[in-house]
Amino acid sequence: MARKYLRPPWFVRNVANRLVTVFGNPVLEVVGRKSGQTRSVPVNVLEHDSGRYLVAPRGETDWVRNLRAAGTGTIKVRRKREPFSAVEVADDEKPALIDAYKEKWGKVTKGQWEELPDPADHPVFRIE
Repeated sequence: MARKYLRPPWFVRNVANRLVTVFGNPVLEVVGRKSGQTRSVPVNVLEHDSGRYLVAPRGETDWVRNLRAAGTGTIKVRRKREPFSAVEVADDEKPALIDAYKEKWGKVTKGQWEELPDPADHPVFRIE
């Protein structure tokens, strides 16, 4: 099975991602599966049915592969840090979570869902 990934454009990687963290967007910190160094990326934390989730609208990103390998990460908002364990969600659970994600952040991620419409292409992790 080919893993699908939508690489973010230069502006998103080098400008927008840095700006959103200044305004308090959550940042996922996870140990790199190859480097062993902590990697950071802004994320949207979905709160749905008393659970919290990380959804990957760009597909099989590096943060997804790193979180899958590490099994743990940290969510950082400004100076507050919350370590967590990650459990990947089964494909049959994804549609409801993805719908909730799109309802909240669909305007800024619309193109990603259009290019990768299959929920199976979007890893989802439950934060525990």
